[in-house]
Amino acid sequence: MNKNKSALRTQVVIIGGGPAGLLLGQLLHRQGIENVLLERRSREYVLARIRAGVLETGLVELLREAGVGARMDREGLLHEGIYLANSNRGFRIDFNRLCASSVMVYGQTELTLDLYQARSAMEATLLHQVDQVQIHDVDSDHPHVRFVQDGCERRIDCDFVAGCDGFHGVSRKTIPASLLREFERVYPFGWLGVLSKTPPVSDELIYASHERGFALCSMRSPSLSRYYLQVPLEDRVEQWTDEDFWDELKRRIPHDAAQSIVTGESIEKSIAPLRSFIAEPMRWGRLFLCGDAAHIVPPTGAKGLNLAASDVYYLWQALRQYYHDGDRQGIENYSAMALSRVWKAERFSWTMTKLLHRFPQQSPFDLRMQQAELEYLESSLAAQTSLAENYIGLPY
Repeated sequence: MNKNKSALRTQVVIIGGGPAGLLLGQLLHRQGIENVLLERRSREYVLARIRAGVLETGLVELLREAGVGARMDREGLLHEGIYLANSNRGFRIDFNRLCASSVMVYGQTELTLDLYQARSAMEATLLHQVDQVQIHDVDSDHPHVRFVQDGCERRIDCDFVAGCDGFHGVSRKTIPASLLREFERVYPFGWLGVLSKTPPVSDELIYASHERGFALCSMRSPSLSRYYLQVPLEDRVEQWTDEDFWDELKRRIPHDAAQSIVTGESIEKSIAPLRSFIAEPMRWGRLFLCGDAAHIVPPTGAKGLNLAASDVYYLWQALRQYYHDGDRQGIENYSAMALSRVWKAERFSWTMTKLLHRFPQQSPFDLRMQQAELEYLESSLAAQTSLAENYIGLPY
């Protein structure tokens, strides 16, 4: 291996080139704060990831603040509600009526592409396919990051490190085990997801509870649909033909949707396990954790990307205050501020998951309570308002 001892220097090193890292870099750049972004994978790999597409009100505004909201505003789908289905019969939660707000459906792939293009336009440093990343001295005033790229060892000196490198990244593992607390719940089922070039069955998302298991009807665009089924963890994608998937989906969703759904060949099919996970603290010295590096939510509440965005918001504001005003309060309070919102979002995602899925060993009492909760939600304006308030996103 070649050794390159020349060191770069920047203000903030961002580890992870997904939407959280890119958004943080974009916001910092617009405030005149230098940053270098390191990504383990290629740009093509990052853009090929199939991920969520429901954006909270706060994230929509943050993208506009970052100067990357123009295409989202043109092409995104504004949703003012969702449908919940209980044993093949649906009812609507009206966000606009209950909270005077909405969410935006805009694929994470498209959002990431917008951020990539913005970073290229501002000619900021983004290094792909970096390996063996090591974070050093974040408990001092002079942190640095070492990594290997193209067979050469490199070093970047910096003021701060932002760990946006996901659940399996190096950032969380850098925090001493004696200081880190981890909370986790692994769910006893997965989601079988299918992407198809078909028009969505509904103009809004349908969350369906059924005795055979949960189902979700979603979309990426007016011509691209995304559907999910709750399946046992031991299931394999190869077991599910397209025909089997569509037949099972029709059994679980409202009757009118089952009759009108347009089916077609899947262009992507995968099974994702579900877990809830939180690491505390989200800051150690001059290292900050953002997004999946610090927390994972089950996708039932559409909070994964949105929760990463709220971390980015708190960190961006903290660094802006530090560099512009010499104020360290935001940095000192970052972990507490972020975790307060993280736990509330985890609560909502856990509640939605528990409400809509079938769990092994559920007793007849458990099933009746689940049914009663859904019936109460259908009849109670207060319960619907609480759900709507959490779904569109709690304020930052």
